[in-house]
Amino acid sequence: MDPLTPMITTNPFDDDKLREECGIFGVSGAETASAMVALGLHALQHRGQEAAGITSWDGHDFHTHRAMGHVAGNFDRDEVIRGLPGDTACGHVRYSTTGETSLRNVQPLYAELNSGGFAVAHNGNISNAMKVRRELIRRGSIFQSTSDTEVIIHLVATSNYRTLLDKFIDALKQIEGAYSLIVMTPEGMIACRDPLGIRPLVMGKLGDSTIFASETVALDVVGADYVRSIDPGELVIVTKDGEMRSIRPFGEVHPRPCIFEHVYFSRPDSIIDNSSVYSVRKAIGAQLAIENPVEADYVIPVPDSGVPAAIGYAQESGIPFELGIIRSHYIGRTFIQPGDKVRHLGVKLKHNANRALIQGKRIVLIDDSIVRGTTSLKIVQMMREAGAAEVHMRIASPPTKHSCFYGVDTPERTKLLAHKLDIGGMQDFIHADSLAFISIDGLYKALGEAKRADIRPQYCDACFTGDYPTKLTDQDEAVVENQFELLAERVS
Repeated sequence: MDPLTPMITTNPFDDDKLREECGIFGVSGAETASAMVALGLHALQHRGQEAAGITSWDGHDFHTHRAMGHVAGNFDRDEVIRGLPGDTACGHVRYSTTGETSLRNVQPLYAELNSGGFAVAHNGNISNAMKVRRELIRRGSIFQSTSDTEVIIHLVATSNYRTLLDKFIDALKQIEGAYSLIVMTPEGMIACRDPLGIRPLVMGKLGDSTIFASETVALDVVGADYVRSIDPGELVIVTKDGEMRSIRPFGEVHPRPCIFEHVYFSRPDSIIDNSSVYSVRKAIGAQLAIENPVEADYVIPVPDSGVPAAIGYAQESGIPFELGIIRSHYIGRTFIQPGDKVRHLGVKLKHNANRALIQGKRIVLIDDSIVRGTTSLKIVQMMREAGAAEVHMRIASPPTKHSCFYGVDTPERTKLLAHKLDIGGMQDFIHADSLAFISIDGLYKALGEAKRADIRPQYCDACFTGDYPTKLTDQDEAVVENQFELLAERVS
């Protein structure tokens, strides 16, 4: 690796779930913009629990407050909100996939450019960020963070185009991967989505205010009306005078939004592309029951993400739905420290068996996914210790065989259980009486498609299929570099 390029790291906390790494929220034209952003970030807390930040614009100056930890405790104090004046503000909640866990990587990122202040909040992952960063450093750019988002600021600053909007578009045309962005400048606010629409972004209205958010649930919290999703490849510009316009500077591309938003990432009370996430997850559970029936006494969700799919499975199969696992809501994701031994103990802090219900019963456990398999193993063991006669597991997504490079914290491919083992081997690993996953075609059917089209799939499903819809420049270069290192070791 080039010595000028810092190592891009991932977050050390892990409880065996895939993690969306960010949520973004922006408000233009509201008297209490920063307070509204804080409320919106509360609703998006599930998308990032490491850190949060808000930047506001009062017509003269930009103001920023960033902090490690949750929104609550950092942005629910009057003195913090008073320090973020203005009628325009944007905010960010973070769970890192690129960039170390430190305050310097907390967004929104802000810089003073020749055109004035520039703040950006980013949900996604730039898959050529390391290559672009290396080139910028060689040309003299000085980076203040290890976040991939900062390359956007430097590309804007060094663009030869005249207007800020043209500079921004020029920057976007040089990056690859997935991004939903909210940008603040003295001229107004810009919200945009990558040409494939991999990461979500929606627009709402509250009186004369325009609001952008990662999910519709954040609009609900502030009392705003949902207007529509930002289209893939679209830039929506809201001027400081409240005028709005939309431009589409990219060539037309077949969209590929992230399918896992429907399976796990988004809150069930959100709407994605006019579809209720809750209803889709129930439909996934129903399709799972059609494809993978089993005789049992109870359908039991692995809380909380498995609940809607379990309801759908129970309704389709006719097997009663019961809460056989009780989850503690007072254990945060970052409570469990690294290391398998402590992580395994942490499962019992989060989940406990409802022994009186489970004793002597045949149960079907419904979960959204299996990543490493460590949590599934412990939950099956918990059910057996509680006296279950049989433990069957059904998963509301296909096997996760591939890493994500689009803004999701995924283990290395070699650590994914489905990459190492077939379904029979996975069943043996978690000690279940049976294990089955919904098929990729079944997942598409639950989403309203007849099946996955091999030529033009409707979603990014690379974590299941390995079909990545964009270039993976940094990843490909890393693979080549690793091969050279291995060859050098053999020669020496």
